[in-house]
Amino acid sequence: EPTPPQCPVGRKYVLLGVRDRLIRWAHTLPSSGHPGVERTVRGLSGRYWWPTLVKDVRHYVSSCSVCAQSKAPRHLPRGKLQPLPVPQRPWSHLAVDFLTDLPPSQGNTTILVVVDRFSKSCRLIPLPGLPTALQTAEALFTHVFRHYGVPEDIVSDRGPQFTSRVWRAFMERLGVSVSLTSGFHPESNGQVERVNQEVGRFLRSYCQDRPGEWARFVPWAEMAQNSLRHSSTNMSPFQCVLGYQPVLGPWHQSQTEAPAVEEWVQRSRETWNAVQESLE
Repeated sequence: EPTPPQCPVGRKYVLLGVRDRLIRWAHTLPSSGHPGVERTVRGLSGRYWWPTLVKDVRHYVSSCSVCAQSKAPRHLPRGKLQPLPVPQRPWSHLAVDFLTDLPPSQGNTTILVVVDRFSKSCRLIPLPGLPTALQTAEALFTHVFRHYGVPEDIVSDRGPQFTSRVWRAFMERLGVSVSLTSGFHPESNGQVERVNQEVGRFLRSYCQDRPGEWARFVPWAEMAQNSLRHSSTNMSPFQCVLGYQPVLGPWHQSQTEAPAVEEWVQRSRETWNAVQESLE
């Protein structure tokens, strides 16, 4: 079967008899963990193509017995059928998601991505793997709440961490309302999805020759993400939260000869330039 002319450059055309097996592999691989239609499509479409890919994935995922058994309840929590509340200040309304399937780096394979829906600030928290509901709540308390206070609302997808009774109980005790995106409208958590894509793209492009080192570059990715002007606010997240734009990597000349410091500065300058270029 010849490759059709409409097959995008750089992608492999998949023959009819192999498509179902490829979808099953992309959806059920332990590192995939039965993602939804959109993420399964995203995982395949970067490398493969055939005309009915999206339709075939939708049909496969909708008939997956494992997904059917573990699916969250179909009804949304009461009071959450309205649009998400509009934040009035920084760090009062958060969006959270996970960046997964990263190669092990400093013992981590996952990043908890937290976005402030008001300022578009992000916090990137490396983790050893997909955490439990309680570990997720503790990570948020340690890395976000203690710096910015307890938020009013957290929006997430319907992953098991966020539909868990423990997650709800923890947030209820803190007075935080929980918003869950509908499986049919994942774009309602689009802000954190976008940061996920941008950070993931940077880590993949910059660390492709040294995949085990991505954890070293996460602070730079976070810093760059927070320093770039955001189209919806017309200012950087740093400016929105702090009221000013901090000096970022001035790299002053020094008279002191300290090879270790010079090496760190050089490596940091290269990383910073790569992150800026990738995110812009």
